[in-house]
Amino acid sequence: MAVVERDVYGAVEGGGTKFVCLVGTSPDDIVDEITIPTTTPTETIGAVIEFLRRPRPGVRLVSVGVATFGPIDLDPRSETYGCVLKTTKPEWSGARILGPLARRLGVPIAWDTDVNGAVLGEARWGAAQGLDPVLYLTIGTGIGGGALVNGAPIHGLIHPEMGHLPVPIREDDTFPGICSFHGRCLEGMASGPALAARCGRPVPEIPADDPVWDLAAWYLAHGISGLVLTLSPRRVILGGGVMRQATLLPRIRRMLVEVLNGYLEAPELGERIDEYLVPSALGQKAGLYGAIVLAERARGAG
Repeated sequence: MAVVERDVYGAVEGGGTKFVCLVGTSPDDIVDEITIPTTTPTETIGAVIEFLRRPRPGVRLVSVGVATFGPIDLDPRSETYGCVLKTTKPEWSGARILGPLARRLGVPIAWDTDVNGAVLGEARWGAAQGLDPVLYLTIGTGIGGGALVNGAPIHGLIHPEMGHLPVPIREDDTFPGICSFHGRCLEGMASGPALAARCGRPVPEIPADDPVWDLAAWYLAHGISGLVLTLSPRRVILGGGVMRQATLLPRIRRMLVEVLNGYLEAPELGERIDEYLVPSALGQKAGLYGAIVLAERARGAG
């Protein structure tokens, strides 16, 4: 008797230190999963392909979604479509991701940024269910943002790079910023490496009562206020390793209300701020689960 195969998706989240891949259809239906260290593009993408091509009795891979660090080229008309653009990650500027996957896997593939993947994941299974537009920000090794509007992530010239927004500089702050492109942008002033450089120690070792957390909240609230005023999202979701500091989110909430100063007359930006500015419900899996949504859409099921 022939084995009846069911259709499954491949999902890939690409980060600066690791690529996480799964085969399945939802967070509750994962057939296989792997974590691959991010080394060279050839080695890393080769390992991703090997995992996705692995024979699995009873299932058939029908499409793949890839959510990866950027900036990336999302324009199918471009010669660099499917490539990583200029990035601070060694050896990855110009790396081809989509082409090798498509050639070796032979199934439809969709790709987007890791933060756009995260906002798709949160909208399907997490803190943004039933909301549109919605904004997701990750504050970690870098700062990035994805926005879902009318059910789709925003694309344009390339895609939003929210972490590189210019921010006002607090009068008492002489820190030069760590962004190699802009110095004192949001990422340059309040990302994990920026906070570590300010304090001379890794972020997990910074005490909860260190004044740097008020400084981080000041910059993050100013960055978020600009995005709220521009996009008017129904909810803002914060993820990333820096947000593991439990005292940071309440500080950002208080500062955001102060920065907006009552200009937007919405309870979500006042007495209901706790419901508006919220932590990720999917945590580190948000981008990976969003890649499942991308795979659905690549197949035409989403």
